Amino acid sequence: MSESKKHYRVFVSAAEPSADAHCANLITSLKNKGISIEFAGIGGPKMQEAGCDLLENTVEKASMIYNALANITYFHKLLKRIKQYFANNKVDIVIVCDSPAFNFHVAKAAKQSGIKTLFYVAPQLWAWGAWRIGKLRKSCDKLCCILPFEEEWFSSRGIDATFVGNPLLDDSEIKVPDTKKLKTKNSKLKTIALMPGSRDAEIKSLWQPMQQIATALKKKHPDINFTTVALNNKKLENLKTLQIPGFECEYVIDSVGKTASSVDFTIVASGSATLEVASAGCPMAIMYQSNMILWHLLGRWLIKTKYLSLVNILAGHELVPEFMPYFRSVEPIIETIDSLLNDSKKLEQISISLHELVEPLAKMITRDEVAKIAMEMLNKES
Repeated sequence: MSESKKHYRVFVSAAEPSADAHCANLITSLKNKGISIEFAGIGGPKMQEAGCDLLENTVEKASMIYNALANITYFHKLLKRIKQYFANNKVDIVIVCDSPAFNFHVAKAAKQSGIKTLFYVAPQLWAWGAWRIGKLRKSCDKLCCILPFEEEWFSSRGIDATFVGNPLLDDSEIKVPDTKKLKTKNSKLKTIALMPGSRDAEIKSLWQPMQQIATALKKKHPDINFTTVALNNKKLENLKTLQIPGFECEYVIDSVGKTASSVDFTIVASGSATLEVASAGCPMAIMYQSNMILWHLLGRWLIKTKYLSLVNILAGHELVPEFMPYFRSVEPIIETIDSLLNDSKKLEQISISLHELVEPLAKMITRDEVAKIAMEMLNKES
């Protein structure tokens, strides 16, 4: 059968908004290959808009379920539906994106049905849970890594892994800035962005402390203004509802990267957003508030990395201040940020280092790299 007459069915599994976006871009890239591909799976509105027939809108559903037991029941039933789909339909390849707690099960079900699996976004076993490498080896035919060091880490443990760039930076233009312009910018700081994250739990634990930090910084730097970015109107209204007395800021609905490009400093929740801030060369302080007791009982024995934020893990040193896995008081954070705001040369160095850090991650268009790998796997199937 000629290449143009082949027809493929690809099953895609995503559960988070970010994975929904990554997979939607991947679906579009695969469609541009000019061959007949049918997409089905679980995900969100962006995947559906890109042409994926959804068995379940997991992004919307999962965000509505807060009870842990209800979550387990929901995903158990969903897995049964997925297994039934594999039994009733010829699927050429299964692509699972992020959310390893659930997607390990999806990939295992695919392998049991004789379907090849592609993991898009490597689970961070190098940070914790390295004992799960055997489970990954059994369920994964190809692993797409979005951090440079992951390829060697997984390959040395028997996983067919390839670094594909980082999807967060697919549309970023990474250029090391002109130092003269940086000096001017950093000596005239005007706006600080507060980014408490998009998850309700992050907003609950970080939004109030960020406002307290901003209020204290405003007293020290009266000319500085604040802005905060929200994922959508619902999140924006949630932030406004939780605004503390005496705090003022501008609320915007925009991407993290665009917002970081338009401000002078960012206070950001730990996670993938830090890479988007880094791509803008925007100096930052990173925060996270986990359970202190659980961290000392369990977390500190499981986490193997010296640093906890992605930016500092990639840098191999504390390029930007991180207040993780928890903080007892906002005072040290205020002091650290105030010290940085008073040191334009230090801010300049951080800006340049952040650009240099993310440049290797942005050299490839991730969606196209993953699409290329998926096509190679599909052709092997035929």
